[in-house]
Amino acid sequence: MVVNIDTLKLFLLNAKKIVIAGGPSTGKTSVISGIEKAGHTCYHEISREITLQAREEGIEQLFLSDPLLFSERILAGRLKQFNEAKSVQKPVVFFDRALPDVIAYLDCFETKYSKDFEAICYENKYDTVFLLPPWREIHTSDNERYENFEEALKIHDFLKKTYENFGYKTIEVPKDTIENRIAFILDNIT
Repeated sequence: MVVNIDTLKLFLLNAKKIVIAGGPSTGKTSVISGIEKAGHTCYHEISREITLQAREEGIEQLFLSDPLLFSERILAGRLKQFNEAKSVQKPVVFFDRALPDVIAYLDCFETKYSKDFEAICYENKYDTVFLLPPWREIHTSDNERYENFEEALKIHDFLKKTYENFGYKTIEVPKDTIENRIAFILDNIT
């Protein structure tokens, strides 16, 4: 049997997949940006991109008008990110949200979906999940983020429950400066 050295290196260097999850306005994007500036590979949230793409198609708020189609696009985009991360030759790679977030949002807004959504989440596992809590002082709404703070609290509860349902133990990131939150995450990667 011949072993391909490049394949062996890829297997040995398969990056740990670290999720930064949380509802709207919890500081995820700022934390991910800081982690990326520190030299780590990061996959960014894709929901804004999909929302803006839908607007170009003439759909003002795809999540509100067709939550299942929106979620299918999000799931496909996050699955693509997950698969791309398999070839990253670094110790860790970070994700601003992950596959289970799709189910959490669908459940939160009582939208039915196929069992395929769950199967994708079970088949594609992350190593560690950090959950950022709702934070009233930094909460804002805009054209792509329409949830109020009470909805952010509800989403947080669904995120925590969904990740636990998929067998993850979430690590809550304390409300603190961006630098301290990043240090907390980097110190607690398992």
